[in-house]
Amino acid sequence: MTETTARKITVAVLFGGRSGEHEVSLMSARSVLSVLDPARYEIIQVGISRRGAWLGGENALDALENGETGKLSPVFVSADPTRPGLFRLGKDGRTEKLAEVDVYFPVLHGTYGEDGTLQGLFEMADVAYVGAGVLGSSVGMDKALFKDVMRANSIPVIEYITVLRAEIENNMEDIVRRAESLAGYPLFVKPANLGSSVGITKCRSRSDLIEGLIEAAQYDQRILIERGVGNPREIEVSVLGNDDPQVSLAGEIVPGADFYSYEAKYILDSSELSIPAALSPEQTETICRMAAQAFKACGCFGMARADFLLDPETGAIYLNEINTIPGFTKISMYPKLWQASGLSYQALINRLIELAFERKAERDRTVREFRRQA
Repeated sequence: MTETTARKITVAVLFGGRSGEHEVSLMSARSVLSVLDPARYEIIQVGISRRGAWLGGENALDALENGETGKLSPVFVSADPTRPGLFRLGKDGRTEKLAEVDVYFPVLHGTYGEDGTLQGLFEMADVAYVGAGVLGSSVGMDKALFKDVMRANSIPVIEYITVLRAEIENNMEDIVRRAESLAGYPLFVKPANLGSSVGITKCRSRSDLIEGLIEAAQYDQRILIERGVGNPREIEVSVLGNDDPQVSLAGEIVPGADFYSYEAKYILDSSELSIPAALSPEQTETICRMAAQAFKACGCFGMARADFLLDPETGAIYLNEINTIPGFTKISMYPKLWQASGLSYQALINRLIELAFERKAERDRTVREFRRQA
């Protein structure tokens, strides 16, 4: 980071994307952009349309929100580390370098942003970027694979099965039989690779299950079916760091709807957040330990939000999922938990950028060539 200390740090903030969480990404990006200090950072906005077009220009976020992208220019990140930078495609078809970018800040939720695909581009380009790498992003994104990794690390998860879209389309009866053998109703059906509760259905009957499977199959090829926990307490913690991650205070979500659905999170604004959560010291210690352990087991860096379910009848604690690019809206749990832990929203954003540079320096220590000894 020494090269950037004598001048402003150029930060490219990416938002939008080809995902069911496109709108959530725009909301998160607006919050992040509002606290980036213009005296410290040179800020570039890069909006990605629903169809995957990369667009840059003044007030790209407003343009993307309003559907007025005609004045924006196509932009792209060079994947060639010997020709780094953000480039713009002119109307005459010629390319020109828009900026030398010091760090990329993806505020993209869901597919093609949080699942390792974008991180692969950044790795090929050999640039600094905020958040987890390819491995952590892909494991955290796929709920079924994540649970497999947690089981391998002796971290409790709720019982589940994974099915494919093709199986749902061609052999629904067998899927229903397997699901009902897993546990009694209610069951939860989820797309394996999506967040913000998009496509999730709480199924109380066989007809609910069939409808939920059809709904989830619209959003992903892999579908997760989970045993429902009766009236669970939903506990979340925020994780921050690289090799030595720190864990925030625990918070509890009291959903305004039947469960913490997309509507409850972003539309109704009726859910209550309790920080810190009313937990025993032993429960708090267990949750924080499991969060840090999961963060490391997945190969995460930078940030993540770990979501837990606490069974009020048995006291059992289950790790539900880990989000490597958690929501950053004004009502999102990730920044709220750090604010309650003594780290302001702006300081959190600054720290994430610092962690990106720290990780880039660590990656640069890796030898990429093998030279046989003479």
